[in-house]
Amino acid sequence: MPLDPPVPYATVTLLITLSTALVRADRETDLGSFRLPYDAEAQRALDRTVLACLLRGAEPPASLPELFVWCRERPLSDWPLDALPDAVGPEDRLLDPEHGRPTELCHEWATRSRDSATEARDRQVIRAALRACAEAGEEDAYTAFRRLLIERPVLTATDAFAVTSDLVLEPVKGILSTIYQEVPESYARDGFYATCGRCLTLLVPVRGGQWWCERDRCRRDGPPPVGRELPISEVGDLRQLERPLRQFVTGPGRAEVGLERRLRALGLKVQMWPNFDSYDLRITFADGHVWAIDVKDWAHPYFLARVARPVPATPPYDEAFWVVPRHRVEDRPGYLAVFARNRPDSAASLVLLTDDALVRRAHARVKEHHA
Repeated sequence: MPLDPPVPYATVTLLITLSTALVRADRETDLGSFRLPYDAEAQRALDRTVLACLLRGAEPPASLPELFVWCRERPLSDWPLDALPDAVGPEDRLLDPEHGRPTELCHEWATRSRDSATEARDRQVIRAALRACAEAGEEDAYTAFRRLLIERPVLTATDAFAVTSDLVLEPVKGILSTIYQEVPESYARDGFYATCGRCLTLLVPVRGGQWWCERDRCRRDGPPPVGRELPISEVGDLRQLERPLRQFVTGPGRAEVGLERRLRALGLKVQMWPNFDSYDLRITFADGHVWAIDVKDWAHPYFLARVARPVPATPPYDEAFWVVPRHRVEDRPGYLAVFARNRPDSAASLVLLTDDALVRRAHARVKEHHA
């Protein structure tokens, strides 16, 4: 079978540079307010885009603000680039077309596409927590830490006091003090903050009295429902998890605990993050048969495939699966095929299922056992 033509290195470099500049700009300032001189990463993004256009005989953006308009209004498939990797679909943009904030594709290009020698921030934090809990011999502390990041990405002053008073979390308190960051008042409207009723993260006020959710899934499901309303006068020093952890721990974690709930409803024994997070869920059936599950809530299968590897062998199990939420596959036709095409040979036997498919398989096995 003929191989797909390789994506030019210049295209990959451009997407990484541009995504990094957009994420950094979103963190530091209003994306629409850029003025000369641009910071170094933003200038590199503009220079590389201009070069790519000139090489194709296309009209380049005249400034960084114009480049940001491209990122918001033009799908990457319409850019004058030689080729695009599997990580980019026909309608993908780096900025949300309605509100101009970085998309999940942008965040994944900015972090997941880095050289493997450069560990992503979310993995740095998780590894630090693992070390601290393992040195203390407190596996329960690590489990509580993971649940906290998943279920409470936003902490009021009262919440933060309760967390710091929780003896179970003692091994990771130093880490918690650095990863929950102060929330600027720009997140508030009419004197209060609001969290998303679906994903629990803070909503961002936008024009027209609306709220914007940073999760692509929430935006596709319509206007985000307001969960908690948090008056500035009452919440004290409001804090939220830093963005890499919200993106790559809180988001996937919602899928992990959702799968835990569904499997427990089948009467199965479920252990979360066993052996200090060797994998996400260890499922034990009534006959002693064990499944090992790693949940991967990634928007883009290309990046997921690049990190594909067999599930760790400890604690022991009989079968192992990687699981992706069903909506990821529905949102991106060919998701499973792109994953299979781009994973390394060392992960050729790795089974990737949707969460719905896994639950159906578990239900069938429970029925077979009771037949």
